[in-house]
Amino acid sequence: MGAGYSFQRRIYKHSALDRGRGYRQLKHMTEDTPDSLIPYDEIVQEALRAVVGRVLGEIQETGSELPGSHHFYITFKTGAPGVDIPQNLRERFPDEMTIVLQNKFWDLNVTDEGFSVGLSFNQVPAQLAIPFAAITAFVDPAVDFGLQFQATVADMAPEQHEDPENDEAEQGGGPAVSDSEDGSNVVTVDFGKKK
Repeated sequence: MGAGYSFQRRIYKHSALDRGRGYRQLKHMTEDTPDSLIPYDEIVQEALRAVVGRVLGEIQETGSELPGSHHFYITFKTGAPGVDIPQNLRERFPDEMTIVLQNKFWDLNVTDEGFSVGLSFNQVPAQLAIPFAAITAFVDPAVDFGLQFQATVADMAPEQHEDPENDEAEQGGGPAVSDSEDGSNVVTVDFGKKK
């Protein structure tokens, strides 16, 4: 907190002394900033994926029961290294797939690198293993919370994919997902590199 605070204070102090010059410097920084030698984008992506791990880890500790009306939509790259899904799902979703963790899932196991879970697809049980690095989106529509990630490999940019297809609970199904109009609870991290 100290380093962040002093950095903000210096900018504020500088702006108060010379607003015109400070704006020109800030504008110059955003337009002509060289590529960073520190991989900030990777550090932030890793930290946000840790949020997913922590949430799933807490669900695992409670016996794989979701509290209240919480449920998760998890989108991941099916071709990413370490993804282990049945061949028929890989053929159906060659790029990206979304699963739903709500009422019908079992054997949730969370590690530092990813998670595995049992789900049913068209009444056929399947075990999936998904590294956190393969995840491109995590949404909990019950509280309008979402995280969106960059693909970890350049040629794995998100493509259009079908809606979640794993079986949902028989009683009442799942609630509809609606996008928030202002996106206030959706965190998107996108550090574009200059070309």
